[in-house]
Amino acid sequence: MSLPEFSIRRPVTVLMACLVAILLGGISFVRLPVDLMPEVEYPTLSVRAEYPGVAPEEMENLVARPLEEAFAAAPGVEKITSTSTEGSANVRVNFVHGTNLDEAANELRLRLDRRRGSLPEDMSPPILYKFDVSQFPIMFLTVAADDMDPKELRRFVEKQIQYRLERVPGVAQFNVRGGLRREIHVDLDLQKLRSLNLSVASVVQVVQRENLNQPVGPVREGRFEVLLRTQGEYRNLEEIRSLVVSTRGGVPVYLRDVANVEDSHEEVRQFVSVNGKQAVRLFVYKQSGSNTVAVSDSVWEEVDRIHQDYPNIHISATGDSATFIKQAIANVKSSAVQGALLAALVLLVFLRSLSSTTIIAIAIPISVISTFALMYGNGFTLNTISFGGLALGVGMLVDNAIVVLENIFRHRENGLELKKAALVGSNEVAGAVVASTMTTLAVFVPLVFVTGMSAVTFKQLAYVVSFSLLCSLAVALTIVPVLCSRYLGKGANRNSRNLFNRLADAVGRGQDRLAENYGGLLRWSLDHKLVTVTLACSLFGLAYMGMPLIGVELQPEADEGEVRVNVELEPGTRVGVTDAVMNQLASIAREQLPEAKNIMVESGGGGFRSNGSHMGELRIQLKDQAERQRSAKEIAMAIRPHMTIQPGMVVRTRVSSMMMRRGSNSDDRLAVEIRGHDLEILAGLAEQVRKAMLSVEGVPEVQVSRQPGMPEMVLRVDRLKAATMGLNVSDVANAMETAVGGRRTSMFRQQGDEFNIIVRLKETDRMDVSQVGKVPLVTVGGTPIPAESIVQMRRQEGPTSIERVDQERVITVSGTLGARDLGSVMKDLRPKLMEISRPLGYEFTYGGEYEEQQKAFQELTFAAILALILVYMVMAAQFESLRDPFIILFSIPLAAVGVVTILIVTQTTFNMQAFLGIIMLVGIVVNNAILLVDYTNQLRREHGIHLKEAVVTAGIRRLRPVLMTTVTTVLGLTPMALGIGEGSELQQPMARVVIGGLLSSTLITLVVIPTIYYLLELRTEPSEEGEAEPTLQPAGD
Repeated sequence: MSLPEFSIRRPVTVLMACLVAILLGGISFVRLPVDLMPEVEYPTLSVRAEYPGVAPEEMENLVARPLEEAFAAAPGVEKITSTSTEGSANVRVNFVHGTNLDEAANELRLRLDRRRGSLPEDMSPPILYKFDVSQFPIMFLTVAADDMDPKELRRFVEKQIQYRLERVPGVAQFNVRGGLRREIHVDLDLQKLRSLNLSVASVVQVVQRENLNQPVGPVREGRFEVLLRTQGEYRNLEEIRSLVVSTRGGVPVYLRDVANVEDSHEEVRQFVSVNGKQAVRLFVYKQSGSNTVAVSDSVWEEVDRIHQDYPNIHISATGDSATFIKQAIANVKSSAVQGALLAALVLLVFLRSLSSTTIIAIAIPISVISTFALMYGNGFTLNTISFGGLALGVGMLVDNAIVVLENIFRHRENGLELKKAALVGSNEVAGAVVASTMTTLAVFVPLVFVTGMSAVTFKQLAYVVSFSLLCSLAVALTIVPVLCSRYLGKGANRNSRNLFNRLADAVGRGQDRLAENYGGLLRWSLDHKLVTVTLACSLFGLAYMGMPLIGVELQPEADEGEVRVNVELEPGTRVGVTDAVMNQLASIAREQLPEAKNIMVESGGGGFRSNGSHMGELRIQLKDQAERQRSAKEIAMAIRPHMTIQPGMVVRTRVSSMMMRRGSNSDDRLAVEIRGHDLEILAGLAEQVRKAMLSVEGVPEVQVSRQPGMPEMVLRVDRLKAATMGLNVSDVANAMETAVGGRRTSMFRQQGDEFNIIVRLKETDRMDVSQVGKVPLVTVGGTPIPAESIVQMRRQEGPTSIERVDQERVITVSGTLGARDLGSVMKDLRPKLMEISRPLGYEFTYGGEYEEQQKAFQELTFAAILALILVYMVMAAQFESLRDPFIILFSIPLAAVGVVTILIVTQTTFNMQAFLGIIMLVGIVVNNAILLVDYTNQLRREHGIHLKEAVVTAGIRRLRPVLMTTVTTVLGLTPMALGIGEGSELQQPMARVVIGGLLSSTLITLVVIPTIYYLLELRTEPSEEGEAEPTLQPAGD
């Protein structure tokens, strides 16, 4: 008993199974977590080593190199990078995808322990930690208040807001930036210290010793034991001011006599403002595995409660990844619904029957809802990839149901009663339906073997599409026959003259004429086999010639509604100067960009992973896409020329894309790595590469990773002079650090909080270089002397960082892409780099997105070839023939005509999403050819029809289902291909590739595949060359 026959005989059983699938799918849909991308574990481990005061080259030789050598031979290591700066070294180890990170971490720890003896003895032990996407903030919040200064606001955020938000489920931590931390400053007067022969160190000791609470011990008092405690902690600032630091002639010298004690704040190293108002900025990090949207929603619920408790506090978002995720998911959902409605409309036009359209319309949601249950069971999230797979599959979901229903409908029109028509019609095409589904599923099998970024991005999509297609196959062979056996009508009643029937009658006559014209074209093609095949080959040749016109990149740039401007001024620039420049840029952006919604300025940091007083970042939050005419990329290109307002400043303007950040160390799309040993030679080559990159059209900005160091004044102690005065280098360094930088001598406690007490010279005595030599040092005999008597000052450039990749030094030159794609830029850049002469042992390698693109395309090429082989094997097993699948495979290269055409016309780049569309086409475009070949074989085998008549009859009778499945798939993908709304860039290339390839392949397949079939089968029936033409039957007869 076949599955359709079982279903027709047991309709209640089928109904219950259907309801179970809908029930479980509905529950699963409600519980599915929502995120932007599939939750993945990036196979990366990092080791951080601290060795204070050691120069970068020593850190490289003493720490980074031994660690690299230790890790290089670990199993599964793909790439090792390191960065050595003053006092620290970071080593990052990338493993091949699929590596068990826990085992890899244990292996690195063992190797680290074995190498511990070769590392410096006095350095801290290196720390190993995992790389996790959750280390990137998911939200950027700003806090402002109407009645608080920056110091009060910072304290309020840390005491009243931070703890409340950190206890929100799923939140890992908060990072607070901006505002000012409270500090107690003791600013010493240099002139008064010198006049009283006091040293800075002596004042520090007094402040430190006097701030003490210490238990003395127990004493007896009658029957009781009383604990004695010495209480000397400062209770207010007046107590600090009243400290006696020395006596002169029996007269006490109070601290207030030589210093100004004030309740102040930490030195300003950073400014944060939103729309011109000072604010405190919060970075929200989620726990690994937590749902981004759920965490964001919970945070906003807590923010609402904070607003109710503190009406004067205003918390807003300058970035919330959940907003983009919701918009992207809603957009994909809308595309799927629109596609389903268009598919149903197509069915109504072709079948001219409301009952038929209703049956198919029932089949779509059942297949989709059932897929949700399988997604939930496999631990998937509802993201743009998985939901995109469903939207992509909506048009394909109805294909099986259409083929089954159309064949039942044809038998019903020929007069068979309902149950008989449902049984015969479904059994007749069951084999072809199973074969076409298996070929589509076969193309996803190779993705199991794909590694790297391609696997991370597309494995979930492969599973989701496979789930949905299997569900649609089950629906087509069970629910469709059951519904048809009971409710299928005969189509439009031609005797009725209502509007619908008149329209249906007109559409029917149009279909008949189309079938007649197609039959005539097919007969002509069979009579002119060589001409037909030559024309098909010529079209493929033209498509091949047009391929170089298509741009290439790793993945499309998503418009997340934010533009970032990173600014780097001359090293050493004070943060106040940087902030003035950044606010000037913000004013320019506000004038030039009517699309700007919020403008956030951060000076003295330049992003959540950077620091330095000479760096700054401008984050321009844009209005929703529906409210603006220009894309984020167009806005970035428009504002770029206005951002360089000073000579020497380095500006980088680009679209903020969380998609690009995830799993990557940088946002560089275009990068060239120069590898070698000598840093000066590397710097010279980097400058030549920078000029070559700037000369390429479409590269407006170029940066070199090795930047000039900070300006420094080195203090060199004359050891001999210092020794004669009873001093050493440590004494001098400590005194200078206290006087200039300030030393935390103690803590001021108030209401359970602790605040640093900083002792240093007052600003006028320490901020000018000329004042440094006058800092008093105290000899062993207690005589103060100026520091310049034993210290020499020499100006030099501070240390820079040394980067290494795979145990070689490297300088990276990175560029920002303008209006051109990555592939075109690389095509122009490569010859220019070949012209640069390189010494022996120095090489150029391509990094950034291009490196990832090459790896991804290699993996996907392997997947495409394997998919082609598997599709052939599935068809060979289905047809029990090696020749028929070979004939069907000719429909695949014909898809290239439409793919190339649509990519050129729509100016869409060829990227990973488009490549996946190619792989999917391998399984999709053969379906129509399977229908034609399978039915032709049936006519010849079961009905004894001669070859030519069988070919023409099969073409005419299968024209309607072929066109229906093609048009429903195409229209189902059309909303996604139009690319309207947030996140549409992610699915757009794949949808366009499938549409273009399917259209061209179908239109050409209807003629070429029958011709090739006839050509190859003619050898077995040579007498048919002169056979009379068959009588044509229109589609549906």
